[in-house]
Amino acid sequence: MGETQNLHLPLRTRSSLKKPLLVVLLVCITSVLLVCTYMYPQHNVKSPACEGLSSRGCQAALSGWLDVHVRKHTDEEVAARVVIRDILRTPPALTSRSKIAFMFLSPGTLPFEKLWDQFFQGQEGRFSIYIHPSRLRPVHISRHFSDREIHSDHVTWGRISMVDAERRLLANALEDPDNQHFVLLSESCIPLHTFDYTYRYLIHGNVSFIDSFEDPGPHGTGRHMDHMLPEIPRQDFRKGAQWFTMKRQHALIVMADNLYYSKFRQYCRPGVEANKNCIADEHYLPTFYHMLDPGGISNWSVTYVDWSERRWHPKTYRARDVSLKFLKNITFDDMSVHVTSVGKRGDELHWPCTWNGIRRPCYLFARKFHSDSVNKLVRLFPNYTSTVV
Repeated sequence: MGETQNLHLPLRTRSSLKKPLLVVLLVCITSVLLVCTYMYPQHNVKSPACEGLSSRGCQAALSGWLDVHVRKHTDEEVAARVVIRDILRTPPALTSRSKIAFMFLSPGTLPFEKLWDQFFQGQEGRFSIYIHPSRLRPVHISRHFSDREIHSDHVTWGRISMVDAERRLLANALEDPDNQHFVLLSESCIPLHTFDYTYRYLIHGNVSFIDSFEDPGPHGTGRHMDHMLPEIPRQDFRKGAQWFTMKRQHALIVMADNLYYSKFRQYCRPGVEANKNCIADEHYLPTFYHMLDPGGISNWSVTYVDWSERRWHPKTYRARDVSLKFLKNITFDDMSVHVTSVGKRGDELHWPCTWNGIRRPCYLFARKFHSDSVNKLVRLFPNYTSTVV
């Protein structure tokens, strides 16, 4: 029996050795496969995620799955961000002479000068006016607007010329060092509050009021161009109304920017990629500020507009639509609304408006108003405006 037990011992030993040998064998095979994959990559095989994209776009699409720090900034991006960072670090130079620059982007005459004249009355030294008439020289009825035109050029809706006009207005307004806040308005805009309320709201606010939100639909993120990569990733592409108000530091970085602006100048237009209809004034500034100073903007505009008709242009209010109740409803509205291009009617995004962290009305201005409503608005103005922030 002793001999029989000794005969079985080698068998158990050999069986126990099989597991380590199998493990070693599997490790070796895996290592060989990995080495082969590294030495002979499949250059011609494209990921399903890259269908319809160029090789540059494919790389950017795949990098979106990786950590955001994987892609290194280009030399141009590093240079641009250094300049922008230092400008944003400059503290505001608010003094008793600080002014608001009101910049009017208009095809010609401003139909609401009579109303604005009432708004500016008695506030000399606290505001500046700049007018960009893109077609006809305006005829003025208010002394505040006389000889306030800047050198202008033709503007086409939806094209980069609209952004160029905005930059032209900012450049002229920045020449005055006392201008500390900058407001872009159209010829169809009206004021909703007194000048004192508006001045305190803007000058003492802790952000620039720039509209910027994510629209995942075809008229939002769907307008992003592969040609904008890698500097402008698809996930950072934003949309918003062009009617901004911004602090001096934010106005300066717009003028300092050439890198991101050039991407929109070259590629944000119809016919560049498939059927994408990129509109520069709806995407350049919202995307620019979201990427470079997202905490410094409100993400909503202080200019009210009504998109309830779901058309290419917002609703226009005529004299018959204007009433004291209607104006007060807008004046004291404290919820911002954004309409996306998702679905047939578009989804709505709602969020509360805050001023320095306190819930406050959203809007200082409103559009679009027809010129036939001017006299009614002048008559109602003292009754619907607010004086306390």
